[in-house]
Amino acid sequence: MSQNLSRGRRHAWRVSFFMVGIWWALFSVPVILFVHEREPRPANPHVLHSALREIRDNFREVGRYRMVALFLLAYWLYINGVDTIVRMAVDYGLAIGFGSSDLLTALLVTQFVGFPAALVFGQVGDRYGPKKGIMIALVVYIIIVFWAWRMEAMWEFYALAVGIGLVQGGIQSLSRSLYARLIPTDRAGMFFGVYNMLGKFAAVIGPLLVGAVTVISGDSRLGILSVLLLFVAGFAVLQRVTVASNGELK
Repeated sequence: MSQNLSRGRRHAWRVSFFMVGIWWALFSVPVILFVHEREPRPANPHVLHSALREIRDNFREVGRYRMVALFLLAYWLYINGVDTIVRMAVDYGLAIGFGSSDLLTALLVTQFVGFPAALVFGQVGDRYGPKKGIMIALVVYIIIVFWAWRMEAMWEFYALAVGIGLVQGGIQSLSRSLYARLIPTDRAGMFFGVYNMLGKFAAVIGPLLVGAVTVISGDSRLGILSVLLLFVAGFAVLQRVTVASNGELK
C-alpha cells in the first residue's frame, strides 16, 4: 500500500513538472515570434555608478510626495507579509505535520481560486475605491495568520488556501491601481520602477522574520504569527494615505 502511494506521488510530481514545461513553452511562443530586441549598445564602463546614482535620485524624487512615500512604506510592509505567506506556506505545513502531497494540492486550489477572485476584487475597487479594497484584503490576511497559528487539521489548510486565493491577486492589482492615482502621470515609468523595486525587496524581510522568530522561540507557530506584524503595520500606515479629491499630488 505504501509503495503504491509513493509511486503515485512520484508520478504526480512528474506530471506536474511536465505541465509546467508545457505552460512555459506555450506562453513563450508569442515572445519568441513577435517581440524584437533593439540592437545592443556598447558597454558603458561606468554603468554601475550611473545606475546607483539614478536609483538614489529616483528615491529622492519619490520622497518629495508625502502620500506616495507613505503608500510605498505601507506597500513594502504588507507585501512582505503576502510574499512570506506564499513562500513559507508549504514549509510551515510540513513543520506542523501535514503531508507534502496535500500541501501541493492546497497550493493548486489557491491558484484556481485566485483568478476569478482577482476579477471580483477589481469590482470591489471600482465601487469602494482601491484603498478600501486593500484594507479589506489586509483584514482577511490578518484572520488567516491567526487561523494558521492555531491550525490543527488538514481541512483548515485547504480553507486557508481558499482564503489566500480570494485576496492574493486582488491586493496586488488594487495596490497598483491606488499607486497610479497617487503619482504624477508624466513620470509614471520612474515611479513604477521604484514600486517594482520595493516589491522585489519584499521577498527577503518576511522569511527572515519568520526564521528568526522560529529559531529563537523553537516554535514554528510563533514564527508564522510574527507575519502579523507586517500586516498590522502596513494597515496602520495605509490608513494615513489619502488621495486628493481635486487630483493634486500631496
